[in-house]
Amino acid sequence: MIYDIRHVTTYSYESPVSFARCSLRLEPKNGDGQHLISHHVEIKPTPLDRAVRTDFFGIRTESIVIETAHRVLRIDARSRVDVTRTALPRDMASPGWEQVREAAFTSNGLAAVSPVGYLFASPLVPIQPIITAYAAECFPAGGEAFVSSVELMRRINRDFVYDSKATEISTPLLEVFKKRRGVCQDFAHIMIAGLRGLGLPAAYVSGYLRTTPPPGRPRLQGADATHAWVSVWCGEEIGWVGFDPTNDLVIGNDHVVLAVGRDYTDVSPVDGIIVGSRKQKLAVAVDVIPAA
Repeated sequence: MIYDIRHVTTYSYESPVSFARCSLRLEPKNGDGQHLISHHVEIKPTPLDRAVRTDFFGIRTESIVIETAHRVLRIDARSRVDVTRTALPRDMASPGWEQVREAAFTSNGLAAVSPVGYLFASPLVPIQPIITAYAAECFPAGGEAFVSSVELMRRINRDFVYDSKATEISTPLLEVFKKRRGVCQDFAHIMIAGLRGLGLPAAYVSGYLRTTPPPGRPRLQGADATHAWVSVWCGEEIGWVGFDPTNDLVIGNDHVVLAVGRDYTDVSPVDGIIVGSRKQKLAVAVDVIPAA
């Protein structure tokens, strides 16, 4: 499936901003069932400097510097991606999760895809005993890694309510868990915390999810959204598998991977600093359209 993706980020400021330095992680991943055909980012006002690097996690990150006074910053990213990914059956056989845990802790690889980098606490995902205990109910002794991960995904989807007003990205993980409410980033962080608490490698994935309008209704522009889910290492043979607890889905062709890291702090699509005062407003519009 080939998708044309448009991701527009607009910052509006109450007073002029004289300087901005931002990091953009807006280039979809190339590999693991995806082929990046094209990618272009238009920025207004025009940056004084633009530089692209690849970070430890393999994320193509563009750094920009703007020294033109402005009250609106608009970042318009357009990509075309070919996705050929088949969702694995939910009952697929896999090694036992204790076996996977042992393999992960004895791994000595330091590459971005090595499981060892995703075993421990990270800035937004501390290890919390109560969350570990919650996840453990889905991982009985002798249980298989893949099927148990499916069960944890299903349980989070059942127990947590999607509520865009319940949390912010700064809301502590334990508070999210106690509220049982949040958004896709929260659901992903909860699942990751539970898995890491059990000693299983789990990564945070940012990307896009194609949505389909109800029958007979037109597709609205900007109706799609940035999304987040979890990638779990299920052993050497199976490798990394994506799980979407927000929608109770094993990842297939409707998901487009943007970046993979330990948690949201590693993969935020846009972040940075500005020199200015007063309030700002952020608007994000995303379209994920199958190419004709």
